[in-house]
Parts: sequence; structure tokens; C-alpha cells
Amino acid sequence: MTEQYYFDHAASAPRRDEVTEAMAPWQRGVVGNPSGSHRAARDARRAVEEARDVVADFVGAKPGGVIFTAGGTESCHLAIVGVTNRHRRTNAHSEIVISKIEHHAVSDAAEMMARDYDEVSVRYVDVDAEGVVDLDSLHELLSDDTAIVSVMAVNNETGIRQPLDGVNSIAKTVIAGGVTTHTDAVAAAPWLSLPTITATSDMISICAHKLGGPVNAGALILRGEVGLDAVTPGGGQERGRRGGTVDVAAVVGLAAALRVAKDELTDVTDRVLDYQHKLMAALSFLPGCAITAPGATRVPGTVHVTFEGLASDELLFLLDQEGVCASAAASCSSGAATQSHVLEAMDVSPERARGSVRFSMGAETTDHDVDALIGILSSVVYRLRAEA
Repeated sequence: MTEQYYFDHAASAPRRDEVTEAMAPWQRGVVGNPSGSHRAARDARRAVEEARDVVADFVGAKPGGVIFTAGGTESCHLAIVGVTNRHRRTNAHSEIVISKIEHHAVSDAAEMMARDYDEVSVRYVDVDAEGVVDLDSLHELLSDDTAIVSVMAVNNETGIRQPLDGVNSIAKTVIAGGVTTHTDAVAAAPWLSLPTITATSDMISICAHKLGGPVNAGALILRGEVGLDAVTPGGGQERGRRGGTVDVAAVVGLAAALRVAKDELTDVTDRVLDYQHKLMAALSFLPGCAITAPGATRVPGTVHVTFEGLASDELLFLLDQEGVCASAAASCSSGAATQSHVLEAMDVSPERARGSVRFSMGAETTDHDVDALIGILSSVVYRLRAEA
């Protein structure tokens, strides 16, 4: 059987043993409804509130600002739609300002609002060739009609960090009274101290499965009083901001993943950073391979490259045959290859973007895995070059 080398942590990290153990009691037998009043309900509510404390501590916020959701996508959707709908109540026009490299969880929510309501529009902040948000572009786009500004902390495809302090400073000072800000911190959470990097953001989205937690578990965290309408009203759960019975196992799993991630942050970051440097150095010698945004600041776990004259689907197919799990980070739901909107925003040529591959690492990655990837990828690239 072919040994597996997992380099797709940015898509979903392996489930941590600590998460499985924490969730187990809440996945069988009687699991009370946290909104109830009997003993089983009180036990469930206690577990939910303990998880809420862990999430708040992980982000550096107050527990009352934590809204549990079914994942990062819902968290981003709630932020964009909830704030914009609240803004629409008292304003003739509502502008949503997002960067051109946002995850579709943000961009699709914004574009849905613009499609469904004539009084809503979306404005897009430019990025430079390294994929970093252009603060001058943001400054020019803000107006008295701006309802929300959303810029991710770390890009999910390239791993490039974004200047959140600059974004939030502009959003709070250019327009009188300031503009509500949101950051998708899903890709940042495994690698960076969120209390530090998101300290000036009004809303933060995270999810569990990028940290070794369960899928369909996440949170939107609010700092202070943020005007937000529920997207799913009914029942009054989560202080009326997100209706529906909270999945106790899911939030307990989220909390367990965050505890482990926080405890291991320094050790994992240092170790994986060494792997990143090793991998980038080795891949830079492969013919036609270019490291994406080589001068930008990135998180340790991601190495994004492009191969001139090769296609990502053929690279990934051959890598998969040799046991390497990676991704192109640029495909539509049908599976047909399409250019990444992130690389397009960075002015990467379609020919170069066609050969994009993302290798993402995590706590489970070993030196042996990295050595194996280097050897296998080198063999695959030279094979494809010889066949061209």
C-alpha cells in the first residue's frame, strides 16, 4: 500500500485525538437541549458555556460576543449579511467593501446581497503583486454609505498575511463614526495569535476543521456592540443572533481543537517554519517552478507555487498516485479547472496560474513527509517535462 503524505491541511486538518475524546460523551445517549431546564439540559448548557469561554480566550474577546455557527462559511455569511441588513434599515444605500482575494464565503455573501437588493453594492479593494491588500485602494473606496469592510487575516490559497491593523485604522478614521470591520481568520487561526492580530477587528470568523476539529463547527466573535441582524432567526438562541439548537458535540470539539492549537502554537510554528524554508528552497530549483509572492510575509504552513507549461490537474493526479495529498486551490464545484480569483487579482498570467499547486502543512507534518514530497514532486515534474 502506498504511504500517504498529507499536504492539504489548509483544506482540512486531520482530526486530533483530543477532539475525538472531548466530543465522545456528547455523541451518544442522552444529550440535553442547552435551552432546557432539567439536569441533562443544564449539563449541555454548561458544556456549551465552557466552550464559549475557550473560544473567547482564543480570540481575546468576551464570551458574550461568541456566536456559535456551523462553520467558517456561515460565520462569514452572518457577518456580511447580518451587518448589511442592519445598515439597510437606516440608510438609503449600503456598500460592502471587500478585498479581491476574499474567500468565496465572504465574496459570495456580498454579491448575493448586491444581487438581491438594488440599494446594496459591492466594492473591491485591490491587492499588489504579492497579494497584499492595497491600503490606498481601501481608503479611496470608503464612503458614508459603507456598511462593512471585510478583509481576511491570511489568504487561504497563498498563505499571505494581510495588514489588518492598517485596514481597521482606515475603516475607523476615514468615515465619521467609523465603519464596522470583519476578518475571516480561518486560515490564520492555526498559526497566529488572534488576540494580537485581530485586536482592532470588530468581528472575527473561525472554524474548527482547519485546526483538527470537527467539520460544521465554527464561530463568529464580536468585539463590543456590533449592529447585527440574525440571518436565521427563531428560538432566541445565541442571544437572538443565530437561531437553532446548538450542537453540543460540535462546540465542545471546536473548543478542544482551540485548546490544543493554543498550547502547541509556538512549537508547531517553529518546526513547520523550518519545513517551509526547506520545501521552498528545494522547489525553487525545479524547472519552471516559481514560489508565489516570494517577498511577502506568510504563515508557516503554506507553500504556494506555479509551474510554467504544466497543468495543476496533471500534477495533482500524478502526486496522488504516489500518495501525496495536495490541492490547486482553484477549482469550481464541477471539478473543472478555472483560474484562481486570487492569482488573477495578483496579475498572475493565466498560463502561469494554470499550473498552481498549494502544499499546506500542520502539526502532524514530519521531516520525512517533506523529504518524500520533494523527491516525489521532482520526479513528477521531470517526467511531465520529458513527455511534453
